[in-house]
Amino acid sequence: MISINNLSVEFSAKSLFDNINYVINPKDKIALVGKNGAGKSTMLKILAGLQKPTSGSVAVPTDITIGYLPQQMVLSDTLTVAEEARKAFSHIDEMQRLLDAMNNDLASRTDYESDDYQNLIERMTELSEQLAMQSSDNCEAELEKTLIGLGFSRQDFNRPTCEFSGGWRMRIELAKLLLTRPDVLLLDEPTNHLDIESIQWLENFLMTKAKAVVLVSHDRAFIDNITNRTIEINLGKIYDYNVNYSKFVVLRQERIEQQMRAYQNQQKQIQDTEEFIERFRYKATKAVQVQSRMKQLAKIERIEVDELDNSHLSLRFPPAPRSGDYPIIAENVGKAYGDHQVFDNATFTIKRGEKVAFVGKNGEGKSTLVKCILGEIPFTGDLKIGHNVKIGYFAQNQAQLLDESITVFDTIDRVAVGDIRTKIRDILGAFMFGGEASDKKVKVLSGGEKTRLAMIRLLLEPVNLLILDEPTNHLDMRTKDILKQAIKDFNGTVIVVSHDREFLDGLVEKVYEFGGGKVRECLGGIYEFLEKKRIDSLAELELSKSPTAKIADNKTSDPKPTSSTIKTNEVNSGDPRSKTRLSYAEQREREKAIKRLQKKVADSEAEVTRLEQAVKQIEDEIAAGDCSEDIFKRHAQTQKDLENAMSIWELAVMDLEQSNS
Repeated sequence: MISINNLSVEFSAKSLFDNINYVINPKDKIALVGKNGAGKSTMLKILAGLQKPTSGSVAVPTDITIGYLPQQMVLSDTLTVAEEARKAFSHIDEMQRLLDAMNNDLASRTDYESDDYQNLIERMTELSEQLAMQSSDNCEAELEKTLIGLGFSRQDFNRPTCEFSGGWRMRIELAKLLLTRPDVLLLDEPTNHLDIESIQWLENFLMTKAKAVVLVSHDRAFIDNITNRTIEINLGKIYDYNVNYSKFVVLRQERIEQQMRAYQNQQKQIQDTEEFIERFRYKATKAVQVQSRMKQLAKIERIEVDELDNSHLSLRFPPAPRSGDYPIIAENVGKAYGDHQVFDNATFTIKRGEKVAFVGKNGEGKSTLVKCILGEIPFTGDLKIGHNVKIGYFAQNQAQLLDESITVFDTIDRVAVGDIRTKIRDILGAFMFGGEASDKKVKVLSGGEKTRLAMIRLLLEPVNLLILDEPTNHLDMRTKDILKQAIKDFNGTVIVVSHDREFLDGLVEKVYEFGGGKVRECLGGIYEFLEKKRIDSLAELELSKSPTAKIADNKTSDPKPTSSTIKTNEVNSGDPRSKTRLSYAEQREREKAIKRLQKKVADSEAEVTRLEQAVKQIEDEIAAGDCSEDIFKRHAQTQKDLENAMSIWELAVMDLEQSNS
């Protein structure tokens, strides 16, 4: 589908890519991996046509559409969320305008027998068929489902985009991109601004509805669930594997070991041959054998071991000064902005040495509570910081706050004090900024390199309470593993705000969930928390269950609390028995509304079943040998109708679940 031929890129006489070749096929789900600065984002820009290579080419057929989501973009703030997302369907409006213009032209023509008239008829027929396949009465349903899946509520749809943070506006751009359904999706760190639930929704979308995908992400669980192919960029070369990331790591290690064994065996053979030649070079009786060995040596095709990038990040937090037994004690803490209550009545205690995670949807108050702990914003309730607590804070936007006009060395030199200034070069070398890299301007660094540079600030003075707000954004896999081990080895207290399931797994022993204006404490690791929330199995349920099975589950689900949910304590949740009972009339009205929704679900379910049977019937006809152009058009249209029916059914189920909650 897309062919990359002899691609080379050079920056300042240094080679980033050297004569790279590969092909992107339909339905490929490719993970593009490599260390920070290896050129992953550059590769996506070249594929998107936004950057030209030094040499080589990218061949893209004219009928292939490409959608690209960069790490950073300039966002518009003049429309509402729904209006901005609706731009995804602008190509349909343009096609309709073009068809209308052709119709007007046709009405005024009288040259019915001319070739030009026949060509116009053919173009109109082709455009009409394209419009019928792409346009749909259910565009709004698809838009609504996508925005809700990415974390927006229906109340958000009519809010101006300027009211949302940069992360939420990136979600709007992601929604627009997904709605256009391009043939190839290029996604550069799409999970950086998503919470766990939205990440899992995106996983399901990319697995079930996306066509070809080329993905840069350092969320191992995310790329493992989605991809079926891994391309590693390493020191200007690529290594292509038709497996997901976890299997790629194993196969790469096996390949290097096999190459090394073959290389060592060959080197021994070469050495023995050279010793024989040298030993008998001047003996006439061995002249024939020596000549034979020399020819044999010249013909040997030398084995090379793939050069590995052995640069290594050395990260260890300084020993933590001893603090009080309870670094943080919160009692009835709340925070509101005007009429909007972010959270209320949060009561919890964090003990010395504990490592905990703050999780939940964006905007539910994780970073807000961190600011309360730091004393940056006012709040209600009582929040006590323990004796001798020294806080080290890594902000979510820390890398963006760096001065891009100065060098890496100057960035650290300006904040270092005392004896630490004599060790700046050593510290930079430990963070892979040794030698000439320390003299680079900050503006030329990749996102991961900027994050590493910002992380150095945490090492400049000993602390005993680390607060890390999304520390893994832009970090490559290996650096994330090293950071995770450094946090494990740290003997102080740690609060991690993160959506990276794999990073949190085995790191934290307690999870605080933010949502619905409350802060809930859950003992155990991140996957224990997800199991209790039944979030982790959501994608599997969507794929493995038919609509009928899902409805049956909704009808038969037991609302009683289980032993696992009893362990999850909601802080000051209040007694549900204190809620006002519904009047008889209100109860009847509610029952009627639920019945209407149940009928809507049943009707849409029946339509899905009908269309599934229709698709199967057409596919049986194709299998029987009918390969006419008409049958493929019918198959495409019926498949499109099925997707729209599934969207309507999913929205109906969501409405029914909300009514029953």
